[in-house]
Amino acid sequence: MTDIEIKPNTEAFEREILIAPSGFREYDARWLHPEQLNLRGAQALGMGLGTIIRDLKDNPSVAVGHDYRAYSVNIKMAMVSGLMAAGCHVKDIGLALSPVAYFSQFALDCPAVAMVTASHNENGWTGVKMGAERPLTFGPELMSRLRETVLNQTWETPGGGSYEYIEDIKERYLKDVTKGDKVTRKIKAVVACGNGTAGAYAPEALEMLGVEVIAMDCELDYTFPRYNPNPEDMEMLHVLSAKVKETGADVGLAFDGDGDRCGVVDNTGEEIFADKVGVMLARDLAKQFDKPTFVVDVKSTGLYNSDPVLQELGAKTDYWKTGHSYIKRRVNELNALVGFEKSGHYFYNEPIGRGYDDGILSAVTVCRLLDRNLGKTLAELKDDLPKTWSSPTMSPYCPDDKKYGVVEAVTKMFEDMKANGETVLGQAIESIVTVNGIRLTLTDGTWGLVRASSNKPSLVVVVESPVSEKQMHAMFNEIDGILTRDFPEVGEYDQKLKAA
Repeated sequence: MTDIEIKPNTEAFEREILIAPSGFREYDARWLHPEQLNLRGAQALGMGLGTIIRDLKDNPSVAVGHDYRAYSVNIKMAMVSGLMAAGCHVKDIGLALSPVAYFSQFALDCPAVAMVTASHNENGWTGVKMGAERPLTFGPELMSRLRETVLNQTWETPGGGSYEYIEDIKERYLKDVTKGDKVTRKIKAVVACGNGTAGAYAPEALEMLGVEVIAMDCELDYTFPRYNPNPEDMEMLHVLSAKVKETGADVGLAFDGDGDRCGVVDNTGEEIFADKVGVMLARDLAKQFDKPTFVVDVKSTGLYNSDPVLQELGAKTDYWKTGHSYIKRRVNELNALVGFEKSGHYFYNEPIGRGYDDGILSAVTVCRLLDRNLGKTLAELKDDLPKTWSSPTMSPYCPDDKKYGVVEAVTKMFEDMKANGETVLGQAIESIVTVNGIRLTLTDGTWGLVRASSNKPSLVVVVESPVSEKQMHAMFNEIDGILTRDFPEVGEYDQKLKAA
């Protein structure tokens, strides 16, 4: 590395390695391009990643793909040159979704994967999701090792790598994700892709399943002209809702930029948060598989534990850390049937999937749920769940170097309150879970979560109450009051609960 300030459109930008240390996150990597990462930096990333892959595996084969952004293929090919210099055998799957890259690890017998994508982040961002042990992706330990290898330039470049472009991976993936019987029920689905890469896959997959598809914003456009492809963003879901009402569709399905997440709108146009969709799927799957175990992240609804149908069917639920790497690994450790994240990442294990997150498979599974429940609409299946009032995932700004300290302080505050017998909203704190930030639950089942975002300079706040909307708002006001009163480093929310 160099102490020279490296800016685009300079000689140094062409000659020196630019790769911002802040881009190495807990379980993947994200940078602004070209401000934080140039092509020599992407090459250095490839050499560092290739060194680790070769150390971990006798067969250093790696499946590599890229999303649809103006510069993704350039970033990928620079990384590929680094991987090859480090002695890796690269199998380039071209334009792909993250789950297509994960599928390629199995289909092409590649232990490792490196998918160039910034998911739903605005154009200008890039990043890499990577792994060396299918279906798992890197966690904090390997990400830290990668960071040190790249920044200290301790990679090894023995050469001997190779390159192969795979022509037919899209066709192989689509055939795999839709295998089995077609749906017998007439299902009309609005498919929203926000002009992200999922537009090249999702409509075709659902049509192969026998679903009537109404495509919305499925043309690839890396400027994301209408909204960011993020099914956790209410803007995307509101647009999808309007289209479902307009067309009389049975379901609306929203996909993020790299296709590993799926959001759902029911036939009335109501947005269903992904954790509630997960409970609906868990109910359906628990009828097919004996006493299954599910893994869910700490942002998710308490219904996984309290739902009487899941209790009667003997389903067990394990609450775990938010993040696709964490949930994926936990699903594998517990041999769980499915892992559900509130963000819309669903991890289907055998015999449904292979343990990785796949938004297209999630959409297929939702359509099969409808097909198995011929007498009910999606809204009726949702209304069968016990009623709770849940917030969206809210993300107040907080600098990367401050966010973990804020969460630690908030955690201590509530732990001290519980130890001292103090109340929140006039109730005792029933339980506290600190596996990922702090999730405190009151005696009436109302709960709130504060954690640090793993990939953005922000906190994450989620609240839910099985009592009333008013109680949900009260819990949010309690948490928000603490954050805004005691922590000046906490800024504006990306979206915020409106007054009840």
